[in-house]
Amino acid sequence: MEGGGVVSSEKQSAESTTTSSYTYWVREVKQDAAPLPVPRKLTAQDLSVGSNSSNHLGSAWNKAGTWEEKNLNKWATERIKELVLSVGSLEFSSGKAEIAEVSRCTGDAFLVTVRNKKRVGYTYEITLRVKGEWLVGGEKKKFNVNLDLAEFSFGELDDLQVEVRLNEAKDLLVEDKQRIRQDMKMFLKPICEKLHEFEAELKER
Repeated sequence: MEGGGVVSSEKQSAESTTTSSYTYWVREVKQDAAPLPVPRKLTAQDLSVGSNSSNHLGSAWNKAGTWEEKNLNKWATERIKELVLSVGSLEFSSGKAEIAEVSRCTGDAFLVTVRNKKRVGYTYEITLRVKGEWLVGGEKKKFNVNLDLAEFSFGELDDLQVEVRLNEAKDLLVEDKQRIRQDMKMFLKPICEKLHEFEAELKER
């Protein structure tokens, strides 16, 4: 029938359109497909690699170990003052004196990390106020003395020098002034020992 043929053709076209509109592709599992990951126990080598990463120096962001510098001025200034003041007092043949104050303590201290290695350094200069009492002309007299330690740096403490300034010594004889200056220079050794302690602590930062 001619009319039936037309209906059949339209029905076939509609079925074809419906089929093509809802076609889905499903991935079939084949024998050569990659296998699923299987859990395994960590080996000693794996643990070693993990522990090595914990030895990284510097900030967490600097995993590559590039140049990184940390300012330690605040800690260094306070620590130098504490150590030097702990020297306390010294007694001499005709008197005694005590470090009363660190009146000046200026400089810089730093920690540099590069290629996962650290290096520390500092440069400082300090002035100390010392109160002392000496037997001069048969009488005990009190004096204020300043000790100036010129600029010193890491590893250079063996060359440290001190300058003694007498504040109230106008009426003193030359030999008395010289004696007091020599007594004051005896502070240099214990101060150097304290600064060596500072350097040791700095290296452990």
